[in-house]
Amino acid sequence: MEAQTQINNNAGSFENEEEGFIQTVPAVGEQTATESPLFKKIDAAIKNKVTLIDSSYWRYAARSVLATLFLTLGTSIAFGTAIQAEKFMPGAGKFTFAFMFSWSLVMIIFMNAELGTSNMLFMTVGVYRKKINISKAIKILMTCVLFNLIGGIVFGYLVSLTGPFQNLPADNYMFTGVAAKLSKSTVQIIVEGIFANIVVNTAFFINLRMKDDAGKVMAIIFVIFIFAFLGYEHVIANFPAFSLAFFASKGAIAGMTTASVLHNLLFAFVGNYIGGALVIGMTYAWLNQTHSSYVD
Repeated sequence: MEAQTQINNNAGSFENEEEGFIQTVPAVGEQTATESPLFKKIDAAIKNKVTLIDSSYWRYAARSVLATLFLTLGTSIAFGTAIQAEKFMPGAGKFTFAFMFSWSLVMIIFMNAELGTSNMLFMTVGVYRKKINISKAIKILMTCVLFNLIGGIVFGYLVSLTGPFQNLPADNYMFTGVAAKLSKSTVQIIVEGIFANIVVNTAFFINLRMKDDAGKVMAIIFVIFIFAFLGYEHVIANFPAFSLAFFASKGAIAGMTTASVLHNLLFAFVGNYIGGALVIGMTYAWLNQTHSSYVD
C-alpha cells in the first residue's frame, strides 16, 4: 500500500521525451491544463508539428510556404477590390480590403498551412507547459517564418505579373497603404503588432473550440476584420504585401528602402510575439494551469 501511494504521489515526475515532444504524466488527483479541452487540442497540434518536422523537414517547409501562398491570394484580392472600390466611393477601399483579406486565414486554417504568428503561441505555450523543448520550438518557429518569407516573396512577385497589377497609378490604395506602413514609428509598429497577433490567435482559439465549419468561417472572417480594418502590423502578412507592392510598382513606392522594410518587419515580429505568445498564449496557459474546474 505504501509503495502504491508513493507511485501515485510521484506520478507527475515521469516524463517521456521523444523527438523533442515531451509527454508529462499528471499526478493522481491533480488537475492540469491538459484537462482543458482547448489545451488538449493545442497539445495535439504541437505534437503534430514536431512529428512532421522530424519525419520530413521539407514537408513542414512546404506547409509554411503554402501559408503565404494563401496570404498572397488574400492580400491580392483585398488590394484589388480596394483599388476598384476607391474609384466609385472614396474611403470604401478600407472596408473591402479588410473583408476580403480575412479570407486569408480561412484558407490557411482549412488547408492546414503553417503560419509563423500562430506558431509564436504554440511554441511558447509548448515550452511553458513542457510539451516541447526550447531548441525544437525555436527550430519550428524559425523554419516556419523563413519559409513564410520565401513564399511571400515568390508569390508576391508572381501575382505582380498578373493583369490587375499592371500599370497602376502612383496614388492607388496599395501603394499609398504600403508607404504609410513603412513610415510608422517603432513604438507604433510594436503596439499595432501586439494587437494584430492578439486578434489572429483569438481567431485560432475560436477555430479550435468551434465544431461547425460554417460557424468557424464566419467567426474567423469577422475577427480578422478587426486588425485588417484598423491597419495593424502583422509580420507574415507584410511579406506578400511588401513584395507585391514592390514588384507591381517596380520599386517606385515612396519610402520603400531596405532599411524601412527591415525596420517594419523586425518590430512587427516583436509586437506579434508579445501579443500572440505572451498576452494570449501565456495568459491562457497560466489560467488553465489550475486546480479549479474553470478551464477553457
